[in-house]
Amino acid sequence: MEKSIAQLQKFTYSILKLEENEWNDFSSIWLPLSAKRKTLLTAAGETEKHLYFITEGVQRAFYLHNDKEATLVFTYPYSFSGVADSFLTQLPSRYYFETLTASTFLRTTYQQVHKLMNQHRNIAKLILKATSFALSGVLERQIELQCFSAEEKFRTLLKRSPHVLQLIPHKYLASYLGIDATTFSKLLGTIRL
Repeated sequence: MEKSIAQLQKFTYSILKLEENEWNDFSSIWLPLSAKRKTLLTAAGETEKHLYFITEGVQRAFYLHNDKEATLVFTYPYSFSGVADSFLTQLPSRYYFETLTASTFLRTTYQQVHKLMNQHRNIAKLILKATSFALSGVLERQIELQCFSAEEKFRTLLKRSPHVLQLIPHKYLASYLGIDATTFSKLLGTIRL
């Protein structure tokens, strides 16, 4: 757990450096958790009660409409994860959050984070800043989905995260890009960076 806490500190400080007492309080609220491959951590209709810090594995959040899945985001070490909007609003999630591979996390609860946000101004700033970065990423991705061709989406993914081709099943990557699996396979065979 010591190594995981050190990774949490490194990631947290890349967003905002906390004072020693703030870090001590923040680091004390996390507990280790392991989950097997294809474990559903949050289902649509449930309220996200946890914030995760990923130490191993790959997860995804997805939306289900009739029999069609839309992958919204992938998460992997070292980052925060969970269904962010449900966590922050404490309203039921519209999305599912599952592990794609065996995963290990540090996990804390909404109540603990909320309490520390009220106690420490910098922890509130940390959560606001992390949320702002996430929102910025969502807006950038929205532009990609609405304006980019399939090839441009594929190239953007490879430039941003080339390692995902080895980590994530291609059917989920195609869903994430909003293209069909056949188009994804063709692009995989023809596009080189």
